[in-house]
Amino acid sequence: MKGRMISLAATIAFAAGAAATIGHAAETTKASVRKAVDAVIEPLMQKDAIHGMAVGIIEDGKPYVFNYGVASASPSSPVSDRTLFELGSVSKTLTATLVSYADTNGDLSLSDPASKFLPALRDTKFGAVPLVNLGTHTPGGIPLQVPDQIKNDGDLTAYLKAWQPAYAPGTYRTYSNIGIGLLGDIAAKSMNDDFTSLMQQRLFPALGMKNTFIDVPAAREADYAQGYTKQGTPIRMSPGMLSAPAYGVKTTASDVLRFLEANMRLAKLDDKWQRAVTQTHTGYYRAGSMTQDLIWEQYAYPVALDALLQGNSAAVILNPTPVSRIAPPQTPSQDVWINKTGSTNGFGAYIAFVPEKRLGIVLLANKNFPIDERVRAAYQILSAFESAQR
Repeated sequence: MKGRMISLAATIAFAAGAAATIGHAAETTKASVRKAVDAVIEPLMQKDAIHGMAVGIIEDGKPYVFNYGVASASPSSPVSDRTLFELGSVSKTLTATLVSYADTNGDLSLSDPASKFLPALRDTKFGAVPLVNLGTHTPGGIPLQVPDQIKNDGDLTAYLKAWQPAYAPGTYRTYSNIGIGLLGDIAAKSMNDDFTSLMQQRLFPALGMKNTFIDVPAAREADYAQGYTKQGTPIRMSPGMLSAPAYGVKTTASDVLRFLEANMRLAKLDDKWQRAVTQTHTGYYRAGSMTQDLIWEQYAYPVALDALLQGNSAAVILNPTPVSRIAPPQTPSQDVWINKTGSTNGFGAYIAFVPEKRLGIVLLANKNFPIDERVRAAYQILSAFESAQR
């Protein structure tokens, strides 16, 4: 407890000092925003030996991008506005947006059972699970990763046919790539198309994300950052079962900022796409201070740093967590902190935004560094900007 209090005190002290540096919101300049971001990001990169980062900021509705370090250590190549980073599980929020669009369009309903779109699972426990539980990590207990022995669709179908729930659906949250992976494929089936094609040809263009890919084209390979493991070994993700909807997106900080702008209604979108984006903020289950939306995780704002650290902790990600159903579901709110982490073996990401304050942050790194440090850095930076708005 003493350590947490010292940490929180340090955060408050930093925010106060940074807010003084930034000044009043009306006087905010790119240079002052950069100074506040540098004060957090530069020591963080040094501490964790991170080769390169791209940081996106939305401050009072205005977007900024700052690049640090190198996209590749050998040959040395600086991070630029075109550098592509792996998003890891932040990809799930984009998949959730496609699912929400299919729901808005009447192609599916989140109350539909999985078997409606996966007929091989009729009369099975998994086939009876409502789609909303696949998108909220509450189907009844499934592993984080697709088991190693599953090599193809037939193996996956056999596994799901034999699956037996450890809990009643909607009673425990067990974070998993399998649920959202299947839900992404189900959304594609409901729209009579391929998942990757729908994302690259419809969703990304609709959101103005022109530098976002599941399959990086040859013309952009030079922009694809080199990832590094925690031990410093070069690595990039390899495609696997359900990887595209669960953790397969590569993109730039600027494009993720556009996505956050859409989530805060700061972008001009087609009405149906805007409804789809906003609906992903609907709250379905509550686990402590965290509300589980369609993939997104949200907290009442203002929120304490300790609550964010707990909600994004390994204990919550890796262990079953009891949840209570919100009935009726909580309508999208403005006074909330909404966030998502993402990791692959060689990349680390964190995104968060507060619609009421028109504040948002994107942290993209070509190293998988500790999640608590990502959350802490984002909290320090956004707290400074929030203080400057007062």
